[in-house]
Amino acid sequence: MIPKVLEAGNHTATIHFVLLGFPTRPAFQLLLFFVFLATYLLTLLENALIILALRGDRQLHKPMYVFLSHLSFLEMWYVTVISPKMLVDFLSHDKTISFNGCMTQLYFFVTFVCAEYLLLAAMAFDRHVAICNPLRYPVIVTNQLCGTLAAGCWLCGLTTATIKMVFIARLHYCGKPHINHYFCDISPLLSIPCEDSSQAERVDFFLALVVIAVPLCAVVASYATIVSAILRIPSSQGRQKAFSTCASHLTVVILFYSTTLFTYARPKLMYTYSSNKVVSVLYTVVVPLLNPIIYCLRNQEVKAALKKTILCKGSRSRGDVALSN
Repeated sequence: MIPKVLEAGNHTATIHFVLLGFPTRPAFQLLLFFVFLATYLLTLLENALIILALRGDRQLHKPMYVFLSHLSFLEMWYVTVISPKMLVDFLSHDKTISFNGCMTQLYFFVTFVCAEYLLLAAMAFDRHVAICNPLRYPVIVTNQLCGTLAAGCWLCGLTTATIKMVFIARLHYCGKPHINHYFCDISPLLSIPCEDSSQAERVDFFLALVVIAVPLCAVVASYATIVSAILRIPSSQGRQKAFSTCASHLTVVILFYSTTLFTYARPKLMYTYSSNKVVSVLYTVVVPLLNPIIYCLRNQEVKAALKKTILCKGSRSRGDVALSN
């Protein structure tokens, strides 16, 4: 990241921002610290266990679970981009973040959000083929295709973030501006520069439209055909079994898309920072915490693999203790 020059015109260029976060009393800040710390650590633990379970069970080396491994890996980094700085700010009076630090946080945040949109769409495609064309599923959704789609999701996320940052990072911010958020997000940053940011806003709007609308259309189309195929199954038991294979993914899609659409798909005039901070907590903290739980509760194979992983780790540790004695 290229540092801002110290002088631009008659204004001192910004080298730090102030994150306003959640302005509350110190006692409540401490409570929020422990709540968000527990949530962050639990999210890391859940997703790490899912990755270990899926990697350790050869029966789960299937395209569906490869996508799930990528999703868990993504969400571990996704929460790590935001939570540590937020936790530090709960305990500190100095809530500043450097210009380069803010741009770096924003870059990786945009990368992971965009990648997750596309990854959820790829998972919807996987469920579509599995239910609507089960006999050809092993031929269509191969491990090679699965790896290509996952790599494409990461590449598109990185590319989208790079293009956005080219326009946002070169904006001029005067003094030490206050960001009315708990992390460096696009909308708050585009509202505080001391120069015209309309070009950056147009680029952001266009890329957001593409990254959100295209995967959303793919998900809606996939589930429209899935529902149609499920309704044509004659037995109620068969319909229930077919729906159970995609219920976890559909729940995750609804949670993530609804909260992010509320934040990023509204006109600027309707943007209110207080409500957006609450909704942002949902998709940056709560949803990554719930996703592993949802997949475990609704998927017997994942649940069994997790039990095996936890039991193996437990028995191994007990064995090591016995040997040491």
